[in-house]
Amino acid sequence: MSQFKVGVVGLGQFAPEFMDLFQSHPHVSEVYVCDVVGERAERVRNDFGAQRAFTDFNELLDSDVDAVAIFTQRWMHGQMAIAALKRGKHVYSAVPMAIEVAEIEEILRLVRETGLTYMMGETSYYYPAVVYCRNQWRAGKFGRFVYGEGEYLHDMTDGFYKAFQFSGGENWKATASFPPMLYPTHSISNVLAVTGSYATSVSCLGFVDTVDDGVFDKNVSLWQNDFSNETALFTTADGGIMRINEFRRVGIAPYRPEVRLSLYGTDAAFEQQTDAVVWQTHDGYEDVKAEVTAGRSDAPLKSDPRSRTGVDAALVESFTSGFAPVHDTSVLPRQYAGLHNGHEGSHQFLVNDFVTAVARRELPPVNAWVAARYTVPGIIAHESAKQGGVRLPIPDFGDAPA
Repeated sequence: MSQFKVGVVGLGQFAPEFMDLFQSHPHVSEVYVCDVVGERAERVRNDFGAQRAFTDFNELLDSDVDAVAIFTQRWMHGQMAIAALKRGKHVYSAVPMAIEVAEIEEILRLVRETGLTYMMGETSYYYPAVVYCRNQWRAGKFGRFVYGEGEYLHDMTDGFYKAFQFSGGENWKATASFPPMLYPTHSISNVLAVTGSYATSVSCLGFVDTVDDGVFDKNVSLWQNDFSNETALFTTADGGIMRINEFRRVGIAPYRPEVRLSLYGTDAAFEQQTDAVVWQTHDGYEDVKAEVTAGRSDAPLKSDPRSRTGVDAALVESFTSGFAPVHDTSVLPRQYAGLHNGHEGSHQFLVNDFVTAVARRELPPVNAWVAARYTVPGIIAHESAKQGGVRLPIPDFGDAPA
């Protein structure tokens, strides 16, 4: 398949960041857009010059589109991916893969039986710190894995209030209470995208929120959730231990960075904190911050400033970045030169890896089986937190078929 058509679904505050990248890729012939708000669908179609606009997901699936890129609200991804795969469409899905293990099992079954491409758009897989550690790991410099820490520290005041109000309407508080561990992939993939292992068991504790804003309130929450922060301790298949923090109430400087990784092996260690990044061995340590810091990017979206109307400035900060020295940009199409990028340089890699996988009939890096290993542990962790931290086994569905 030299070229194919992509439908971008869910045109909220995040999807427009990817429109230029899909449209500019040499393997994409046309881009359609879809949103239940007709005015929004037409605006994005006009702003970016997309070929067709839809207000019904099923109508998009009935069209001649070959693949869909799902950017809808996080609890909708699983069912929409299943529907698309059943209709013969390749799927790119924003995180998380799903919020129920049964949905994930069904996605795996459909991908296995149809041979269609599924990729979860996990930004952390491409974050400079993860890329650096993955390179060191593959070179054998860590030794045996001992312990890893992955963190996604994003306070509600750093753009989340406005984002949930935008997507949730009048009843936004019911969904702003989304359990942190049901959105675990930014932190879990920090560690597992380096070692390639998977989680086997978990004990998780939840922090009961006390802020009087009506968000993490069991009587309001769609999930009866009052945990704003959750901390989980996992065992991993390679004999190590992994600690994961998913925090939505935390007093730290925003985006410095919000996703953090520390990883310890028998021979070396990597530590990342607010303003320090260190690689160390038995012989000493060195500051590697410059290698894993993404530069600024002033490249605008083609439709600026209309495409970011209503987006909180704190989120725009996250949506906009260049690359880090550790990134290998030679794998990207020449058409991406000078285009917008975001989330520590990940956006261009995300779209390119998905489109290339579809065109070449190859498995993308974060394929369905890898996505399951980044998502399922959080689902089980939240169940552990609801049970007061009881240790629970985590199902694993194996590696992708050869």
